[in-house]
Amino acid sequence: MFSRKAEIVMGHAITEPRPTLMAVWLVFAYVGLPLLILTGLMDLIMQLAFGVCTGVWCLAE
Repeated sequence: MFSRKAEIVMGHAITEPRPTLMAVWLVFAYVGLPLLILTGLMDLIMQLAFGVCTGVWCLAE
């Protein structure tokens, strides 16, 4: 993201931090998964209340 020069600590060059697979998983777990659940519930409520399917899976019908 933000490009910065490698720092020198006690003669060793320390590389800049980078995203790991664990970071990607945590972002998915804390942002993506709740968002998917919330939008799925909203679609279910709309379908039960108005009889109109608004989800992506309705395109397959």
